Amino acid sequence: MSNEILYILLPDYAAHEAVYLTQAVASDEYALKDNPKYVNKVVAPTADPVKSIGGFRTVPDYSFDTMPDDYSALVLIGGFGWSTPVAEKVVPLVSRAIEKGVVVGAICNAASFMAKHGFLNNVRHTGNGPEQLKLWGGDNYTNLGGYVHSQAARDRNIVTANGSATLEFAKELLLALENDTPERIEMYYQFNKQGFCALFS
Repeated sequence: MSNEILYILLPDYAAHEAVYLTQAVASDEYALKDNPKYVNKVVAPTADPVKSIGGFRTVPDYSFDTMPDDYSALVLIGGFGWSTPVAEKVVPLVSRAIEKGVVVGAICNAASFMAKHGFLNNVRHTGNGPEQLKLWGGDNYTNLGGYVHSQAARDRNIVTANGSATLEFAKELLLALENDTPERIEMYYQFNKQGFCALFS
């Protein structure tokens, strides 16, 4: 299996929702890894730069048409694009990832997109609240009982989070991917959650 983690960015994506995860994947405690366990790659609808909500433009590594079939994880970064027609092109990508048994992550509106297409019906999950999941999911969302009121949730190979849970989303994905030891992942989480001054007074 390829060691690439593929991040799906749609127009008007929420750039902050990828920061903690991508940084932890690419670096260790002290410096950039010479041989990281995983490599971050961006996938967008086309090969053209994709703009974030904040106005940054990211040049994708792959388009939907050129992305590889072999990868370690598929991560759907939230934003406003998940309620637009282009998001429908992601449905077969998620279906294939789940069939392959690779890790799938979805945060914020991307989790609501997952509900809309029935991808959360057999797993414990969270998102931007049960009301939004029901609104987006409609008749295709049949697992309200599987909703957990937490910042992030991991069940089997699916990780979900609400839009304020960038750090918790990263932690659960890092654990799912066994990117490092649980102790080091927890250390990374606590350092960023509590802050330097709290930990090193």
